[in-house]
Amino acid sequence: MKKFGFSPKRSSSSFIAHYPSPSRFALPAPTRSLSDSVMVQTLGLAEPVIVKWDPESSTYAKVTSLFYENRTEAFEFIKIVNKLHKAMHSLAAENSNSELLIRAQHLMQIAMKRLEKEFYQILSLNRAQLDPESVSTRSSRTSPRSSLSLTELFDESDDEVRVAGELITEVEDAAEGVMKDLKTIADCIYKLGIQKLKPTHVHKMDFEVLDVKIQSWLDALKIVVKTLFHGERVLCDQVFASSDSIREACYTDITKEGALILFGFPEIVAKNSKKAPERIFRMLDMYTAIADRWPDIVFLFSFQSTSVVVNQAVNALVKLGETVRLDLTEYEALLNKESLKTTVAGAGVHKVTFDTMNYLSLLGNYGVLADILLDNPPPEKVQMPETFIDRSFTEDSPAPALSLWVTWFIFVLVCKLDAKAKHYKDVSQAYLFLANNLQHIISTVRSSNLRYLLGDDWINKRKSEVQKFAANYERVAWGQVIDTVPKNMSAMTMTAENARDCFKKINTLFDETHRRQLAVEIPNSKLRDEIKVSVARKLLPAYTEFYNAWRVEMGKNRKYAGVVKYAPEDIGNALSDLFFGSGSASASMSSSLSESRTSLSR
Repeated sequence: MKKFGFSPKRSSSSFIAHYPSPSRFALPAPTRSLSDSVMVQTLGLAEPVIVKWDPESSTYAKVTSLFYENRTEAFEFIKIVNKLHKAMHSLAAENSNSELLIRAQHLMQIAMKRLEKEFYQILSLNRAQLDPESVSTRSSRTSPRSSLSLTELFDESDDEVRVAGELITEVEDAAEGVMKDLKTIADCIYKLGIQKLKPTHVHKMDFEVLDVKIQSWLDALKIVVKTLFHGERVLCDQVFASSDSIREACYTDITKEGALILFGFPEIVAKNSKKAPERIFRMLDMYTAIADRWPDIVFLFSFQSTSVVVNQAVNALVKLGETVRLDLTEYEALLNKESLKTTVAGAGVHKVTFDTMNYLSLLGNYGVLADILLDNPPPEKVQMPETFIDRSFTEDSPAPALSLWVTWFIFVLVCKLDAKAKHYKDVSQAYLFLANNLQHIISTVRSSNLRYLLGDDWINKRKSEVQKFAANYERVAWGQVIDTVPKNMSAMTMTAENARDCFKKINTLFDETHRRQLAVEIPNSKLRDEIKVSVARKLLPAYTEFYNAWRVEMGKNRKYAGVVKYAPEDIGNALSDLFFGSGSASASMSSSLSESRTSLSR
C-alpha cells in the first residue's frame, strides 16, 4: 500500500515508552541506525492500534468487525500495517538479527489474523447477496482498479485516505462476487443433493431411491462445475493475482473437499449399487456428464494441489465404464435365459422384442459408449453368420465395437424368437410371429441411432427376410382358399354341379381361414396393408370372374339356393377387417353377408 502520510498522536502506552531513558551520568549511548529509529517509532505507532483489534485479547475485538464498526479506524489499521511491513523489510536488510524484528513479527501475525477475520466476515455478511450465475459477467466488467489483488493492496502507497477507502470498498465488492468459501460450497453441495454416501448404504438402496439421488447429482454437477467452482476460480485469480501460491492455496482450501465429494459419488454408486437392467443408463448419464465437462474440470483443478480432484474424476470414469461393460454382459445373460416356450396370442410382437429393442435404441443415444467399448467387442461375435453381420461396414463404423455389440444382441434376440416360433401349433402364425417381430426390430433400428451403427444394407437384408416370412404366412394360411378358386374361366369346361361344389368348398375354406385369422395381429400398418393387398390380389380377381360366371345360374335354380355365400365385395370387406387382433370383423362380415343374400334372392 502506498504511504498515506498519516501521523497519529503517540500513545502514552506505546511500545517505545517501555524503554528507560539514559542516565545523565551514563556514557553517551551508541547512535541508532536510521532503520532502528524508524522501527522503534513504527512499533510505538502500531502496537496500540493492532493490539486493540487482537481477536485473542478481548471479547470486544473477537465479536466486533473493524471495517463495519469504524471505517476511519479501519483505514488507519491498514496504513499502520503497511508501515510496519515496510519498516520490517528495511531493518531486515540492515540487521536481520535485531530484536525489534521479533517484536514487529509478533505484531504482524496479530494484524494478519485480524485481516483474515475481517475478510471472512465480509464474505459471510454478503452471502445473501451473492449471485453465482453472474460472477464471470461481473469479473469481465471489473475496472483495472478493482482487479488489484490483496497483496497489491499492501504494496501500494498513496497520500490520500480516499484511496484506502476505495480499496476496502473494492474488497467488499469482490466478496459480493465470490461464490462461496469452503463451508458455503459444502453447504451448497449438500443442498443440491450431493452427499458423501457410504458404500453399505448404497448397496442397500432400492434402485428407485438411488435413481433420485443420481438425478440430483446430474442436476447439481451443471451448477457446481459451471457456476460454483468456476466462480471461485475467477475470484481467486483476481483477488490473489500477484501471488500464485496464495491463489492456489486459497482455491484448494475452498473447493477441494467439495469437489472430492462431488466426483467420488459416481465411483461409489458404480461400485456398490444393485444390479438392474436400467442401471446402465444412469451409469452412462454420469459418465457423459463428466466427459462433457472434462475440459472445464481439467482447467478448474489444474493446480498441483488440486490434481487429486482430477484423479478422482478419472477414477469415476474408469469405474463407470467397468460397470457399463458388466451391465452389458449381464443383459446378454438375461436375454439368454429368456424362456423359449412363451409365445404371444395372435402372433404379435413379443415383450422380449419390445424390451430388447428399447434397451438397444436407448444405448444408441450415448456417444460415450464408443469409448467405453473401444477395446471390448462381444466375446462370442464369431458365432454370428456372415449373412447377419456386415463386417465391412462394422469395421469401418465410427464405433466398430459398439456396432458389434448391437448386432450381437439382435442376433441373440432373433435366435430366441426363432425358438419361440416353433411352439405355435398353427404354422402360419409361426411365420407371422417372426415377420412381426423382425419388422419391429427393423422399425426400431430405422427410427433410432442404431441405423448408423448397423447400416442400410443390414436393414435391407432384414427387410427381405420379413417379406419371406410374410409370403410363407400367406402360402400356409391362405393357400388352400386361393388354390380352390377356379382360374381362367374362359378356358374351362364346368357344369353347374361342379360350380356348386366349388362354391361350397370356397365357402367352407374361407370361413375356416377367416375365423382363424380373426385373432391374428399385425401391429405394423405397412406390413398389415402389404399382406392384405397381396392376399386380395391373389384371391379376388379369380373369385370375381368365377362369381360373375355362375351367380345368375346359381340364383335361378332352387336346388343351388344359398350356394353363393359371398360376393367379391364381401370377401374384400372381410379381408380389410383382419389383422387387428380382435373379433371386430364379425359384425362387418355378418352385415355384408346379409346384404349379399338379399341381393342374391332378388
